[in-house]
Amino acid sequence: MVRSGIKVGFSAMMVIAGLAIIAPAAAEAAAADPSGYWLLGGDGGVFAFDTVFAGSAASDPALCPPNTKDRAEPDGTCWSMAATPDGGGYWILNGDTGAIHSYGTAAFFGDPAARSAGVSREFLPNGRSIVATPSGRGYWVLEAGLSGLGSVLAFGDAPFLGDTVTAGVSHDGEPVAMAASRDGRGYWIVDSDGGVFNFGDAGFFGSLGGTRLAKPIVGIAPTPSGRGYYLTAADGGVFTFGDAVFAGSTGGVRLAKPVVGIAADPAGQGYWLAAADGGVFSFGGAPFRGSLGATHLSRPIFAIASTPGVATVSGTAP
Repeated sequence: MVRSGIKVGFSAMMVIAGLAIIAPAAAEAAAADPSGYWLLGGDGGVFAFDTVFAGSAASDPALCPPNTKDRAEPDGTCWSMAATPDGGGYWILNGDTGAIHSYGTAAFFGDPAARSAGVSREFLPNGRSIVATPSGRGYWVLEAGLSGLGSVLAFGDAPFLGDTVTAGVSHDGEPVAMAASRDGRGYWIVDSDGGVFNFGDAGFFGSLGGTRLAKPIVGIAPTPSGRGYYLTAADGGVFTFGDAVFAGSTGGVRLAKPVVGIAADPAGQGYWLAAADGGVFSFGGAPFRGSLGATHLSRPIFAIASTPGVATVSGTAP
């Protein structure tokens, strides 16, 4: 793990409810699979596990301050991150102000904050997700407006292909996460009720809209092929569509904190789940690189992103 430039080694294990379970096969899988991941804290803190640490918004308290009383959101304001396709950088989204902070090889292409200048605070939407284009020369931002629908803002070479506001869809949930197709000419939006909305060349492979869920959906991750996707709920339940292969979940496990996001392993058919306390759970051969489950955090974890950026997804607020 790399945190604030300090590298710490972890053995291959999974931590569930404080119990470390050594997985011998996981070490072999980790050696063959170069994939790693980042975790993002609500204060902008970045925790890198076998990936590049390129900086943290937590170094400046003004970038991701605690929520104010007039904003009914969880603790912390930086809720989503996206990695560059080369794995050398990332963007951090302040969901409260719409500001985007770039690190490493991530270039800045604009942000919602500029558009919101002078707008009264109660009318500002919440930024839910930031997703990089395959080229790394742009990104999309998913926002949840007062209507409860999801609006998409495109920056750099990211094309605007529609959203649930312009489509005028009926919905029961609120937008929580977004993911892009492999070629960047399409994307999916997922709502908290499991409804999936596809735009551009992103295929529709099914959804959970109308399904009774124990906990709301918090994240979506496309498969490496782009012909399927995973959804995860706050209890760690995982739902597969298209060519996504179910490899396990934490749906039947008592968790200390809720799951906040999912990321697909770009090198295989596995995936990682991340919880608000920094716990990471790996499934389907995705290598376990470590977690923060036993670490005291100043703010909860809000998102997980894997490398390369094309296969990443940012979770929603816990």
